[in-house]
Amino acid sequence: MINMDEKVKFFKALGNETRFKIFKNIFTGGYACSIDDSQAKDDIIAQATCVSNIADQFDFALPTISRHLKELKDAKIIRMTKSKNKIYIEPNIETIKEMADCLSILVENYEKGAVYQFDNTKEIK
Repeated sequence: MINMDEKVKFFKALGNETRFKIFKNIFTGGYACSIDDSQAKDDIIAQATCVSNIADQFDFALPTISRHLKELKDAKIIRMTKSKNKIYIEPNIETIKEMADCLSILVENYEKGAVYQFDNTKEIK
């Protein structure tokens, strides 16, 4: 389960326009495919796109894109796999599903008229 600090980190990471665009394109298959760990490592190149392909979509240097990707990885939004001299990325579906569930619960409770007492010592799911 994702704790409150991790949820805040998730939203902060996506709060940057460039990181959100990178995430959107990774998640929607704009330039990356899933990395299937069940496949032989030699096949990984056919399954995913490397960081340099992402950098080609922006007017930033590769180190800048790498820094944005690190923020997304640290927020558990993406996973990165290194193969030889390339780094491949894919969305972290588990985190994204959990955050989607969290938002769905908030909407559901709002529509039911649920009232929450905010207490900084307790985490609200």
